[in-house]
Amino acid sequence: MKKKLIAEFSGSAMLLISVVGSGIMGESLANGNTAIALLANAIATGCMLYCIITIFGPISGAHFNPVVSVAFCIRREISVFCAILYILMQISGGIIGVWITHLMFDQTILQISQTNRSGINLWCSEVFATFGLILVIFGSLFHSPKVIPAIVGIYITGAYWFTSSTSFANPAVSIARALTDTFAGISPMNAPSFILSQFIGLFLSMFLIHFLFSKPNKKLNLKTLPKVL
Repeated sequence: MKKKLIAEFSGSAMLLISVVGSGIMGESLANGNTAIALLANAIATGCMLYCIITIFGPISGAHFNPVVSVAFCIRREISVFCAILYILMQISGGIIGVWITHLMFDQTILQISQTNRSGINLWCSEVFATFGLILVIFGSLFHSPKVIPAIVGIYITGAYWFTSSTSFANPAVSIARALTDTFAGISPMNAPSFILSQFIGLFLSMFLIHFLFSKPNKKLNLKTLPKVL
């Protein structure tokens, strides 16, 4: 369990470093071109996801996301206690990751975001982004677990662009990004709405996942039983 918790903490910190750090770097080099900054942000995040899922997946399952941990808990693949510990590590790791990023870019370590991200379009985007993320994860687990690092990285890279919210899809990320007044920030007043939308997306996805990716119960076939003389 200690290794699992350290893996979740470390992976979450590295994820936020990629999100916030690439946002700062992209914005500083893009000379006001938001599209270029967002492209840099998306690519860096997708690359980091591939790396951390690959190296930490065999240890903890590489959740790095409270909705993922809750999804596994709902499917009884991890205990409630384990899910709670995972979520605590994900949130604390994300916050530490943000502070490390501020230190690397010579910024004030403790910040509060002033970026307003509010509106039904953004909330709907977070519902769909999270719905798609959970669907992609469990669909990959069902069909081909080896592709999960690549498919999650690719999905999030794309979701930066096909959602108006730039696809947070992660309550721990939403909390941590409220603590950076940079390109990736979100106002603490807006974060709860994002988190609620993410959990709505999770619960909607669970119905489809149960229908599509649950193995049917095998009924007893009397013809296959050995004959007893």
